[in-house]
Amino acid sequence: MSRISWRRAGWAVIGATLGLALLFVLHSFIGTFVFGVFIYYATRPMYQRLERYIYPKSLAAAVSILALALPAILLFAYLAAIGLQQFGSVTQNINLGPFQEVIGPYIDVSTLVRNPQLISQRVDIQQLSNFDFSTLAPVQKLLNEVGKYLGFLGNMLLHLFIMLALAFYLLRDGPRASRWLLERFGDERGLLEEYLRAVDTDFASVFFGNILNAVMTGLIGAISYSALNRMASGGTIPYPELLGLLTGVASLIPVVGMKLVYVPVTLYLLAQQFTQSGSLVFVGLFFVISFFIVDTLPDFVLRPYVSGRNLHVGTVMFAYIFGPLLFGWYGLFLGPILLVFAYHFARLVLPELLRDEPTTQTDPTLVFPSSNALSPAMMDADGRHTSDNPAEQKREQSESENGSKTTQIDEEDGSLDGSVNES
Repeated sequence: MSRISWRRAGWAVIGATLGLALLFVLHSFIGTFVFGVFIYYATRPMYQRLERYIYPKSLAAAVSILALALPAILLFAYLAAIGLQQFGSVTQNINLGPFQEVIGPYIDVSTLVRNPQLISQRVDIQQLSNFDFSTLAPVQKLLNEVGKYLGFLGNMLLHLFIMLALAFYLLRDGPRASRWLLERFGDERGLLEEYLRAVDTDFASVFFGNILNAVMTGLIGAISYSALNRMASGGTIPYPELLGLLTGVASLIPVVGMKLVYVPVTLYLLAQQFTQSGSLVFVGLFFVISFFIVDTLPDFVLRPYVSGRNLHVGTVMFAYIFGPLLFGWYGLFLGPILLVFAYHFARLVLPELLRDEPTTQTDPTLVFPSSNALSPAMMDADGRHTSDNPAEQKREQSESENGSKTTQIDEEDGSLDGSVNES
């Protein structure tokens, strides 16, 4: 192997090592990166409007994230914590199996979010004030409890910072990165540009249209049902925050959507009012708020961003279903990402790869493996067919001699005609 080949092989090994390292980092923070991409697409329309009036672009990107993304994330996290606490109350007597280990820490933290004084209840304060200095067991117990929750919250804040930072740099430097990618790896036919443009369009539809619609619906539902529980009299909504978040999840289902949640709850409240001789005003108010504010308003506002998409509604729904089942909570975002990449690869790139495949000549003996196939032994020097029968060979030889004589006479006639024309 030459010196240049060894050098190229060395660089290839270094590149493969760096690629594996990047894949390891991406795998370790896959949920964080995917959610950061969602924040980018959710805030990009606002950023595109602000950059016309705010300079530099860094300030416009920061305002978009701090004014829209961060408050929505914090509000959704708070409501999700309350919803998880209510979910824990519902399922406290139910064995969730392996899911208990996954959602257990979130339920514990959500309980503290709603009632932070529970930390002091984990430790006997009287025992802590009168403990023996020879043993630090009570202090150690308190520090372990506090450290566990602080470590969990610190990890969540770190992931939140990475999400917001990724969205910030995608907003500010996304066009520059796309230009570099096209200049470095683009082709003459513009296939890469067309592929990336189609993927970007459907990402905007999926993230800003569908998922943002689900998030906003969950927020509106949780706030509306909680406010209705506190202001209206004559009835109560069971677990209002959890119910509001479930309406957001149900909005991802085509056709029926949120009706799968608030219609059964309406029937439950109606039956409850009849059995308890209550007023039907609360039931009617719940249905009106659910239909007009929770169901119709987000759909009316965000529908223009969902219309005109290329993906089939059923495939998107299955991506939302199988994504969380396969990958966890971030599968809600990763499932549609994989669907978009695969769909446009099959639609745009795969036909080009099949079209550019070289055409090969096929050996007739492979296509027609019979006795009629012409083997090299049955061909003469001029490529004509020969026979194994002696009589046939003699007849072919005489025809060949007659043909050569005729050709010789034609050549002599041609030369004679040429001499006459010259004279």
